[in-house]
Amino acid sequence: MNGLLLLGITVIVLIGAYLLYGRYLVKEWGIDVTAKTPAVKKEDGVDYVPSNKWEVFAHQFSSIAGAGPVTGPVMAMMFGWLPAFLWIIVGGIFFGAVQDFASLYTSVKSDGKSIGQIIEVYIGKTGRKLFFLFCWLFTLLVIAAFADMVAGTFHGFSADGSKLQPNAAAASISILYVFVAIAFGLFLRKTKIDGWKQAILGIILIVAMLATGIAFPVYLQKQSWLYLVFVYIFFASVTPMWLLKQPRDYLTTFLFVGMIIAAVIGVVISNPTISTPVFTGFVSESGSYLFPTLFVTIACGAVSGFHSLVSSETSSKQIRNEKDMLQVGYGSMLLESLLAVLVIVIVGSLTNLADTGVLNNDLAAMALADTATPFTKFSVGVTGLISKLGMPQEWGLCIMTMFVSALALTSLDAVARIGRLSFQELFEIEEGKAVSPAVKVLTNKYFATIITLAGGYLLSLGGYNNIWPLFGSANQLLAAMVLISLSVFLKVTGRKGFMLYAPMTMMLVVTMTSLGMSVYAICKKLFVTGGFAFLTDGLQLFFALLLMGLGLLIAFSSGKKLVKRNPQPNRASLVRE
Repeated sequence: MNGLLLLGITVIVLIGAYLLYGRYLVKEWGIDVTAKTPAVKKEDGVDYVPSNKWEVFAHQFSSIAGAGPVTGPVMAMMFGWLPAFLWIIVGGIFFGAVQDFASLYTSVKSDGKSIGQIIEVYIGKTGRKLFFLFCWLFTLLVIAAFADMVAGTFHGFSADGSKLQPNAAAASISILYVFVAIAFGLFLRKTKIDGWKQAILGIILIVAMLATGIAFPVYLQKQSWLYLVFVYIFFASVTPMWLLKQPRDYLTTFLFVGMIIAAVIGVVISNPTISTPVFTGFVSESGSYLFPTLFVTIACGAVSGFHSLVSSETSSKQIRNEKDMLQVGYGSMLLESLLAVLVIVIVGSLTNLADTGVLNNDLAAMALADTATPFTKFSVGVTGLISKLGMPQEWGLCIMTMFVSALALTSLDAVARIGRLSFQELFEIEEGKAVSPAVKVLTNKYFATIITLAGGYLLSLGGYNNIWPLFGSANQLLAAMVLISLSVFLKVTGRKGFMLYAPMTMMLVVTMTSLGMSVYAICKKLFVTGGFAFLTDGLQLFFALLLMGLGLLIAFSSGKKLVKRNPQPNRASLVRE
């Protein structure tokens, strides 16, 4: 298959989806361009910060474009590139983008409430408590997986003790990103510049940071970086959005979009051929089944429950005008789908790129090795394409390593904030009721952040590889629960919600099947084949059973409201201490 043709088809389809299906959803659900959004009505300079649509789009895209768009498609290509491509296109347009936009829309229309708070209003208090508990546990998995991955990416030394310059340079650039983002946020707050002036300044800062970081790499061990990552996400979780998170996401988006543009140009120039099999069968060589493995493996790029948390917990509190929601919610997901297809084209063409000389011998050996990770494959492929544009390969490897770490780091600081908010919301009480000293402590943002990060750190000790499979299933189960809850909201408020029924049903069946298979495999190791490890297998078994139980309870409580003829909402209002 010609990679350029596949990429061209993807662009046309995604643009058409935005213009046709996206606008159809807006027409069906309705927006009010004159309405005061929650960001405007409740502006507090911390969580509620009215911002222009490009800043919110940058935050949304940077936060959702985590490690998934690279890892998932590469792993799913064990079934061939065609099943992965089809799921990304269908899932991205009709599942993921709809979920992200509906989550953002529902939150903005509900005075900035998160999905959990909306569940209480339209479903009940029990559903709310269960949902926030599920979300909090889910964020611990994300923090554990991504923190371990980022620390490993920054690790400055190989097994034999030699220095890894690309890793150290990526770490140096990331450090600069934090401090430059703070300075950038303060500068924007003081000068109020926006538009093209803000964009040009951002691009200049990015180029300066890349050059400085490559020139002055920082060499530290993985464990040291793990500690520093948790220190960073603590401050990212509690500081005002405009001070660190928002400007960092804005700057990072230029890096992401620049990488995508450079990779696309590289594909156009090299015109690679996808040499991996089109379809390998319904069972992979490792024994995995196409159903449900494909639909759990590819989350980001198709549909991801984590996205709904970003939409309702953070982005909805920055929307300045309701007309911006389509671009932020629906558009950012389609851009992520484009990134996922780009990964398929580049990784699927590695053999062709090596044969045609686009990759030199060293890069080809690195990418085609049996031990090469999805990140290595993608990074090397893009490095080879960029080198055709005159970029030195040493710079290309450093920049791509930085890109990989930025993918995870931007999701990591977002999920740390979401975990803190979920913990607070789990213990919130109704307005007007007496607040006990214990509740004041539990809903304190500093205490909630510390507890959340402590749980994530303990789970990270098990390693990224042991956490990722469970994270994938939990992520898709979250998507199913969110879609059910959003369907209830649309029905109760008199809006059409039929477009959510097929996605929510499919994702519920997929995730329950996947978790059930995981529980069976772990129990088989425990009782039949042996090799059961308490730290890894035991922890996964506990979380799998807990998530399945919570998921079924939430789906049942939400489903009862959905099938009722006229479900009536509980109009309780919540406050955050």
